[in-house]
Amino acid sequence: MPTLKETRKRIGSVKNTQKITRAMKLIAAARLRKSQDAIVAARPYATALRAVMGEVAELAGTESHPLLEPRGQDSAVVVVMTSDRGLAGGFNSQLIRTAERYVANELSAYETVRLRLVGRKATAYFRRQNVDIASNRLAPTGDTALDVARELATEVVADFIDGGMDRIFLVYNEFKSAITQKPVTVQLLPIEPGELPRSGPGSNDGEARSGELVYEPSETALLEHLVPLYVQNALFRACLESIASEFGARMSAMDAATRNAGEMIDRLTLVYNRARQAAITKELLEIIAGAEALKG
Repeated sequence: MPTLKETRKRIGSVKNTQKITRAMKLIAAARLRKSQDAIVAARPYATALRAVMGEVAELAGTESHPLLEPRGQDSAVVVVMTSDRGLAGGFNSQLIRTAERYVANELSAYETVRLRLVGRKATAYFRRQNVDIASNRLAPTGDTALDVARELATEVVADFIDGGMDRIFLVYNEFKSAITQKPVTVQLLPIEPGELPRSGPGSNDGEARSGELVYEPSETALLEHLVPLYVQNALFRACLESIASEFGARMSAMDAATRNAGEMIDRLTLVYNRARQAAITKELLEIIAGAEALKG
């Protein structure tokens, strides 16, 4: 049984840990709010860009741009987006398992599957596996998200056009709320116009489609600018979603750790008080026994 000194020391250690987890929770909560604001600010532009892309791409046809051309299913690149640090619950482990299952099940018939890893956690894990890693980089932050998106967009477009890869997939954590983050897998390339929303008059009510509109200089010329921008924006939004998801997961994990530390402190305090009372009782009995012996 632990001594009083050992129990008291352990209580102090748990209290120090509780202070750290509480501070980490507050920091994550503050950064989460900033990340949520960034997602909300980026959402209208992303929605409008998707709508315009869907409309123009449908009018121009899949042969109008290389990134719209349908291909076979022989090779693929999977971008896996995790964080650099842990202490975020199942944020990284769930995403890595999702990526592994997708490659093992959905891409099992592909001859070549390469990974582009974002975040130290993904890099550390997949380096121990027998997989083809095309590149790895640090996880995005609020300041570097746009630069990471641009670099990734350049790489995946080169994979698709110059590298001859048939599919580009993206696996990341989608932010739902502070306590809910959902690992999702989306096809980044080739872009499928039929899967995109529409813009323009009649796009939602069945009236005349905006195909009656005239685009200047032309749909093809517009796509030359829109398609690379669309790919970059999709990756940028995924970076923002991943950043917010990480802070949400860390805040929840540190909140749970703080509560668990409090419960542990209560249990240890009870054990300490009982042991202390038992020691005092023992000493009193020894004193009484000694006094009785002196009387006899």
